[in-house]
Amino acid sequence: MKDNIKQYLLKKLKAENTFWSFDKDSLQSLSDWNLIKYSLIYLDLDDIKCLFSIFSKKLIKKVWIEELIPQGDYLKNMNLCFALLFFNAKRPMIYVKSLETRQLNKFLRK
Repeated sequence: MKDNIKQYLLKKLKAENTFWSFDKDSLQSLSDWNLIKYSLIYLDLDDIKCLFSIFSKKLIKKVWIEELIPQGDYLKNMNLCFALLFFNAKRPMIYVKSLETRQLNKFLRK
């Protein structure tokens, strides 16, 4: 079942022309991390819900925080939506802003 859902999501991402710059052979070995990241960015809410049936909420949240949150204003509305719908943030605006700050500080320490 997990492989079927992964293939479904990969097919949807291909249909969105997400992988225009990728080598077609590399798509068969797309990491779970990248599948989650691209699904969060390019697919609709129903497809994103599929992620939660095959990956842990903890992993999806980690990808979201490390990949989407640092994009700040560019993905602001999307991040607020995810915080509210998938990660149960009581005050999504404050929650997302605190995550952005934390990620920025982590980046600056490197």
